[in-house]
Amino acid sequence: MTSSLDFEDESRYEVAVVGGGPAGLTTALYTTRLGHETAVFDRGGGRAAMMQETHNVIGVPESVSGNEFLETAVDQIRSYGADYRQEFVTAIERRDGSFELETVDGTALADRVVLAAGFSDGRPDPPLPRTGRGLHYCLHCDAYMFVDEPVYVMGHGESAAHVGMIMLNYTDDVDLLLRGDEPTWSDETATMLDNHPVDIVHDDVTGVRNGEDGWLEALEFEDGTVREYRGGFAMYGSEYNNGLAESLGADLTADGTVDVDDHGRTSVDGLFAVGDLVPGHNQVPVAMGQGAKAGIAIHKDLREFPKSVAELEADGAVSVSDVPAIADGLRSRANEHSSAEGD
Repeated sequence: MTSSLDFEDESRYEVAVVGGGPAGLTTALYTTRLGHETAVFDRGGGRAAMMQETHNVIGVPESVSGNEFLETAVDQIRSYGADYRQEFVTAIERRDGSFELETVDGTALADRVVLAAGFSDGRPDPPLPRTGRGLHYCLHCDAYMFVDEPVYVMGHGESAAHVGMIMLNYTDDVDLLLRGDEPTWSDETATMLDNHPVDIVHDDVTGVRNGEDGWLEALEFEDGTVREYRGGFAMYGSEYNNGLAESLGADLTADGTVDVDDHGRTSVDGLFAVGDLVPGHNQVPVAMGQGAKAGIAIHKDLREFPKSVAELEADGAVSVSDVPAIADGLRSRANEHSSAEGD
């Protein structure tokens, strides 16, 4: 699905964003409004789409679901003239100074590429509570929901152990569920756990009990016990969608995230990365901020004016006929917005 803008070549863009989450869509919003022909390639899904409610995004009611949040964002970028293409990018290659993106439906060229494909949370084996109704992955988003409530943390590694102890900041009833696995945390962490009131449960989960509203009420265990919980967190690591970055030669960090500077630039010229794919907190507002900074950095790379002294000496002064530099389709869309705001 693409927009109806009449570009000279609808497969050629100044900016291509791979990933339609908060980071990618914010990048596209900035680059489009700053006058650059932009396309978002989105295969759908993602962590934001799974949100039952939106937490910690100022100005957005918690009743807004992830899908509603993303649908509004897509409408916004399209209203300014960005293309939104529901396509899966399978490969990216450098070609004559540009990037060639191969999708399941064809190819496209771009001067700059922004990778915003995020990661997938490691999921424990069933049986499990419903995601967003007792099974959660973002501590900073959802810990507030469990103040004074019984909580579990699933996992057997360092992150699970530390999240279990962190949840003591919100409730005095925390269970760490090993689900039959042996602990893999360090001796130091084991000492910390021994001195915090976290109950370690070794037996695996055999059943889930939900209330009429779909929220978790209790978990059943193989030893026959039933433990009541309002919800909890699964901590089984992350699988970063870094294949495109790696194929282009971008530097990765030890944990698989894409190494970037403060404005999302990777080690590959013209290639940016934002959101959950890069180091930092996996939060919607953080992702949006990264998208904004990358969008501004790309604009500074691509904008036509001002000309440098060297360019002016080589090409002469800028004439009135040379400006504005914004593409005709985006210029028309901007004029439509201005007219609508004046009504």
